[in-house]
Amino acid sequence: MTSLDAVTAWIDRYRTAWESNDPDDIRDLFADDAAYFTEPYSPPWVGREAIVAGWLEQRDEPGTTTFTWQPVIITEELAVIEGRTVYPDREYRNLWVLRLDHTGLARQFTEWWMEVPPPPAE
Repeated sequence: MTSLDAVTAWIDRYRTAWESNDPDDIRDLFADDAAYFTEPYSPPWVGREAIVAGWLEQRDEPGTTTFTWQPVIITEELAVIEGRTVYPDREYRNLWVLRLDHTGLARQFTEWWMEVPPPPAE
């Protein structure tokens, strides 16, 4: 069952993995057969080892981001999260769809990210 507490705990662990890039931290987020969808029309990373490999290929260096989030909706089956990721030179808005199993591991995770355009030149 998905709850705000379960989602918050998962996102806290996700941020830990984001900052550490430790394969065990990444593995500990996902069920054995989880699917991680990184962008529309691309096949997902399926299974913990594929998720770890894909994550590490696209990793951010520790300390390079700040992340804030808020739930859009949380039901028994899924959570939709709106986030904001800020890098030193760019900013993104994120939309995540998260499906947790009964142990708090992600069965399916989908992320969409949109870069915020720079302000117009004056």
